[in-house]
Amino acid sequence: MSELFDITNFDSYKEDNRREVKRANGGLPIALWESYSAMANTYGGVIILGIKELDDRRWKTTGLKYADKERLLDDLWNQAHNPQKVSVNLLTEKDVKSYEVDDDLVIVIHVPMAKREQKPVYINNDIFRGTYKRTHTGDYHCSSSQVKSMLRDQIEETMDMHIIENMSLKDLNFETIHQYRNRHKTYKPDHIWNNLSDEDYLLMIGAIDKDRDGNIHPTGAGLLMFGEEYRILRQYPEYFLDYREMLDPTIRWTDRLYSSSGDWTGNVFDFYFKVYNKIALNIKLPFKIENGIRVGDTPVHRAIREVLANCLVNTDFYIPRGVVIKLEKDVLTIENPGAIRVGKYQMRLGGQSDPRNKALMKMFNLIGVGERAGSGVPELFSVWENEGWVEPIIEEKFDPDRTLLTMQFVKKVPEKSARKKVPEKSARNFSDKKVTKKTQMQYDKILNFMKDDTWYKASDFMAVLDVKDRRIKVLLNELVKSKFVVEDGSTKGRRYKKKT
Repeated sequence: MSELFDITNFDSYKEDNRREVKRANGGLPIALWESYSAMANTYGGVIILGIKELDDRRWKTTGLKYADKERLLDDLWNQAHNPQKVSVNLLTEKDVKSYEVDDDLVIVIHVPMAKREQKPVYINNDIFRGTYKRTHTGDYHCSSSQVKSMLRDQIEETMDMHIIENMSLKDLNFETIHQYRNRHKTYKPDHIWNNLSDEDYLLMIGAIDKDRDGNIHPTGAGLLMFGEEYRILRQYPEYFLDYREMLDPTIRWTDRLYSSSGDWTGNVFDFYFKVYNKIALNIKLPFKIENGIRVGDTPVHRAIREVLANCLVNTDFYIPRGVVIKLEKDVLTIENPGAIRVGKYQMRLGGQSDPRNKALMKMFNLIGVGERAGSGVPELFSVWENEGWVEPIIEEKFDPDRTLLTMQFVKKVPEKSARKKVPEKSARNFSDKKVTKKTQMQYDKILNFMKDDTWYKASDFMAVLDVKDRRIKVLLNELVKSKFVVEDGSTKGRRYKKKT
């Protein structure tokens, strides 16, 4: 709890996506359980009773006294253990602490992030109307699609492991299967499965399985990996894979590959290798020399392969909008439907693998992709750090749930260099105001994130800065005044572009 609330830092806190204050003067607030559900289903957080937030966002105690403590805590524990109020109690005694601030009582409730098996955490015995998530400083009601996604994620046997009884072996594309087998044989030439028949081989890798009567059917993973798009759509109506190459600002895209085009299979295996080859062809990397020999496969190439596979094995193929890979000048963005099952922090830290599609992951592992479970994203950050590039950005969007990973092939501005150059320019150009180091860092993050000839909304910078929308607009307005950025449009539709 100390990282989210330390009483000695009380005056520095503001509400955000992991801190919520409630007055509690009339007893335990009804809305407390909405915040409990929202935090449990997102990243966890703290709910602080006995506080109100003023117009300038400072916190002020509301006059609760120690005489109120026993009544409030009794209500809290009674409701926390009542399944009619909340689906699961995540709280223990160590999660609830009381403090005295200016002679007033403050109660701090630490809400842990729920485990995948416990989600969705919902209230009032109503899973579809009582499930919430949290974004920025507010709790919002989850859509039925988000609730169903959390329910799918509960089970250990992932959805791609289920057999599809209304399909047969004939629904798979054997040209793709043989390409896969050739890659497996090249990667593991002595593997015991290399001499199996196609049917036995597909059984071993989890692409097909037998029903109770002994009949053979594709699994979800087999259909996704080796099926054809029009057949995949029968099982996964929202299935869509899309690669967009936008290397020339005068053209909408310089190349595009999407699963519904009808001129290729549209399956996951073919998409992965076609897209990786296009990316590898277009990213500009210095040659790597080992023992006097040019090496074509660099750590950057390997990192991109890993995160591309990571995207596909963690996609929820039942959620709309599909997988979108975008390659622009110096930027690669990978988006997939579905929230991060282990949480954004654990994804960045690594070491814990919990793929949404375990059978798909096994198939990639067998051909040498994604073998180091749970290490792909940390390895990406390490490779980018070694290259001196701007740190990748992990974002989550909700309703529908989406995970975004943005990688820039752009050198970071050295901190010492920035300190030397910025103050003189700042004092002169930023509306004649002295700029604090923190504000200057925020300006730098915005400018580093912006690509030439690309328009942005203010909301695009929220994940970069982790501040409220109104603060971002203040920063952008200063950059506009100082002629680093240009703006276009009315208040609601206003867009911003880096001045070149």
